[in-house]
Amino acid sequence: MPNAAALMVQGTTSDAGKSTLVAGLARVLVRRGLRVAPFKPQNMALNSAVTVDGGEIGRAQALQAIAAGLEPHTDFNPVLLKPASDIGAQVIIHGKVAANLSARDYHAYKPTAMAAVMASWGRLLERYEVLLVEGAGSPAEINLRDRDIANMGFAEAADVPVILVADIDRGGVFAHLVGTLELLSPSEQARVKGFVINRFRGDIGLLQPGLDWLEARTGRPVLGVLPYLHGLFLDAEDALADARAEKGETRLRAIAPAYPRISNHTDLDALRLHPEVDFRWVGPGQAIPPADLVVLPGSKSVQADLAWLRAQGWEPAIRRHLRYGGKLVGICGGFQMLGEALHDPRGLEGVPASVAGLGLLDMETVLEAEKQLVNARGTLCFADGPAVAGYEIHMGVSRGPALERPALRLEDGRADGARSEDGQILGTYLHGLFDAPGALAALLAWAGAGEVEAVDLAARREADLDRLADSIERHMDLARLFPSVFGQPAA
Repeated sequence: MPNAAALMVQGTTSDAGKSTLVAGLARVLVRRGLRVAPFKPQNMALNSAVTVDGGEIGRAQALQAIAAGLEPHTDFNPVLLKPASDIGAQVIIHGKVAANLSARDYHAYKPTAMAAVMASWGRLLERYEVLLVEGAGSPAEINLRDRDIANMGFAEAADVPVILVADIDRGGVFAHLVGTLELLSPSEQARVKGFVINRFRGDIGLLQPGLDWLEARTGRPVLGVLPYLHGLFLDAEDALADARAEKGETRLRAIAPAYPRISNHTDLDALRLHPEVDFRWVGPGQAIPPADLVVLPGSKSVQADLAWLRAQGWEPAIRRHLRYGGKLVGICGGFQMLGEALHDPRGLEGVPASVAGLGLLDMETVLEAEKQLVNARGTLCFADGPAVAGYEIHMGVSRGPALERPALRLEDGRADGARSEDGQILGTYLHGLFDAPGALAALLAWAGAGEVEAVDLAARREADLDRLADSIERHMDLARLFPSVFGQPAA
């Protein structure tokens, strides 16, 4: 990236490693003393985070901000699309809901979205020395080329050089790279400065003939072959992470439904990664196993996901779980499901409707037009009140006697959530409930695990960001990308 202040990472496919590479490069450059910021023009994800300026962005950009030593800001992800159905999404511009649009209507809206993208880009150019841009999906999606703001459409408008990353663990890496390059226009092809191959396992010597062929075929360098980093923990952008990590003897079984419109499932990362918790997602058609703890996570379409729960047999399974003394936690949309009724009079999640909840907490929830977006800290209302910290993203307002037994006390004076009289059920609007080490230990003890090992999710994230950055420094030709920082590449 000679004489430039920006670099865009595009991928041959979704989940090729774009988010991870941007986060790792951000940490590398920050360790060299540079002011670095992440940027993703348009993101489509149900995992989001609340920003320092009171908005909402994709979870991956919040992670990248952490990697760069920054508080997440709406300018890092000016357009966020949160799917509400297979053909429509909530459109969030500069952190706030702007519209709910079908895919066809959003296509017509793209010039407005692009104006927001370029406004954020201009502000960031004035504040940072290096901007690391993440594309979305693949730039070779022909049907999305018109009015593109997520990949080459942005790169052309902002005049940003591009590197392409591909995941060799999927197979077909050379076809992915060559095919993607071939499907770009001549001006877009000229923007591609090189390739990165991600998640490589094995003997690099056996790969070298392919690398030589790729460079000869395309005239572009392979800038790095990044190894597969086992056990790397970074917040997922959208896809559910594999929960079944290798663990020794565990002390608690925890499960959660993977419903179709699940959101902010990173809330359960602390359970998934805890060495003494056997945690698993239960998907459609899968048997619901016995557990000590059931967690109902957030949802973008609460009524629809509640209907899915019922169709999958979760309602009788939850009641049986409680009869046998199991514990139940509902977070955000999952908390709303625990009440007597869910009302959507404005049709914010579909057609206007009211449906019965699970009836486990004496409260009702009404969806209202204004979304609540706030970072929050507080304490649990039991177990000697360990500290909690997280964020709220919800459109529902819950009311009823159950809220007289709150789950949390927040620093701003509010009470949050509810607990059942028998102490088996806890509901909260706070995402990040399990993240703080003390709260996690207390909640696991409440669920029946007893005294468990302390796990600090934030410390684990920091350590893995450094581990990722170390790997990038070892395996990428950073001097070719950033000659003023790492010195000129060898001739």
